[in-house]
Amino acid sequence: MEEVISLKEDIINKLDKVKEASTLLRQLSEDDINQILGDLADLTARSHDGILAANQKDLARMDPQDPKYDRLLLNRERLAQIEQDIRNVAALTNPLNRILEQKTVPSGLELTKITVAIGVIGIVYEARPNVTFDVFSLCLKSGNCVVLKGGSDAHDSNLAIVSLIKQVLKPFGLEDAIYLAPSGRDALPFILDAVDSIDMIIPRGSQGLIDFVRDHAKVPVVETGAGIVHTYFDASGDLEVGKAVIENAKTRRVSVCNALDTLVIHRDRLEDLPYLVEGLDKNYALEILADQEAYQVLEHRYDSQLLHEAEEDDFGIEFLSMKMSVKTVEDLEEALNHIARYSSKHSEAIIARDQEVIDQFYLRVDAAAVYANTSTAYTDGAQFGLGAEIGISTQKLHARGPMGLNELTSYKWIIKGAGQVRE
Repeated sequence: MEEVISLKEDIINKLDKVKEASTLLRQLSEDDINQILGDLADLTARSHDGILAANQKDLARMDPQDPKYDRLLLNRERLAQIEQDIRNVAALTNPLNRILEQKTVPSGLELTKITVAIGVIGIVYEARPNVTFDVFSLCLKSGNCVVLKGGSDAHDSNLAIVSLIKQVLKPFGLEDAIYLAPSGRDALPFILDAVDSIDMIIPRGSQGLIDFVRDHAKVPVVETGAGIVHTYFDASGDLEVGKAVIENAKTRRVSVCNALDTLVIHRDRLEDLPYLVEGLDKNYALEILADQEAYQVLEHRYDSQLLHEAEEDDFGIEFLSMKMSVKTVEDLEEALNHIARYSSKHSEAIIARDQEVIDQFYLRVDAAAVYANTSTAYTDGAQFGLGAEIGISTQKLHARGPMGLNELTSYKWIIKGAGQVRE
């Protein structure tokens, strides 16, 4: 009991310091913020050995077959990309103090609506140490302090990264602008309850993590991350486009939330299914869980060790691995119904040449990103021109889709008067 009380007191004390730092952060100039980000990119480039050594400690504790292993992995190539992402964020337009609206009302008052920082943003995430860099960069550029609650899987990596961040913040007296909470699960409730210190929490990770944070947090939550992703191959679909898109969406990186989980195919195009998935067995050892009709078409034309008849529970699954389910439908209507039933409202795609069918798909699919004739792998802040992302929101309040700088701001009204008093 004493240990729990001590942990709570320590976390609350640290959160109070972050809140105080948010006031100081508002006084920094845009040049100061960009300098800090540039310094971080430079320091990261000089610190590869230390970061990778810490990352190896984390990797040694995880089974390489675990779908989270790829998310946890850092290497020199990924660190170089992270450094470039930090510089990209620094080069983005300042999202603060933008005028959203101006008007003079009948009382003579002059009203201006401007963007402001949210304040303190909490991130609850699992085995993705790159998120530590991304979150800090975006939060700093948008004038926000950050509280990080990483998982134990990435404990050593996160410690090493936050140590670098604090080094570049120290000359500005802003070391408390970032706080890495203890990685143990017993620390999480104190973060979720911190309504006086944290303005918004964003969970990034499995559906279980997201559900837990949403169900237990007193701090406002923006849901992000979990992606149960479908691609519908219509009767009018182009065969070569479909083959390329399916391979890319499924195999480019299976451990990310925009990876394809279920191929939905029009019954009239079932005979094209073997060609659409051709080579996915030999080149990627992709397991296919096919409904009865699709299974009969693929039998003897796809590796029998990798082909299985699908059960009902095989749909609505975010696999995060080399697995994909296949569902046969009669028409667009049945495809839309299947997607509506199982979608997590993240990313959905259609392969079609019939523009009317495409327009109906755009109109009726309820998701943050809806694609036609391209891969869902593009659901990404950098690919959307946001520089980087803090997460992909699957809800409808405040933000939806990849969340960049603009989504990390709120607004306030500035009112100028000349002695008016209200009757």
